[in-house]
Amino acid sequence: MNQLDALKQFTTVVADTGDFKQIAAFAPQDATTNPSLILKAVQKPEYAHLLTDAVAQYGAQGLDEVTNRLLVRFGCEILELIPGRVSTEVDARLSFDTEATVTRARRIIDLYQGEGVHVDRVLIKIASTWEGIQAAAR
Repeated sequence: MNQLDALKQFTTVVADTGDFKQIAAFAPQDATTNPSLILKAVQKPEYAHLLTDAVAQYGAQGLDEVTNRLLVRFGCEILELIPGRVSTEVDARLSFDTEATVTRARRIIDLYQGEGVHVDRVLIKIASTWEGIQAAAR
């Protein structure tokens, strides 16, 4: 038994990466993404097509829509590899706007559902500002 397997006996292992190969190699229970991890991943040749596809399909709808679609696409790919949940982060620029945070969180959930992902498999990460806490309460 290696150290990771020993750790899995006592806790839930969560991968914090956008790299599908790493996720597959370590077999965590859950995974988390954020825009900086996705940006790092799409710079790799094996993931660049995900960004290219999102821009081609949704670029006319604006940067926010491309970003949301890209995050959900990565989340869906990750969910194929893990038994648990994927966390997807609401844009940090919305951290001080309760309404915008709620709207973006609901949009992300709608996109996941549109891809056939049940809400029980998705966690939405919201900034822990006063406004973010108010959004999370909703």
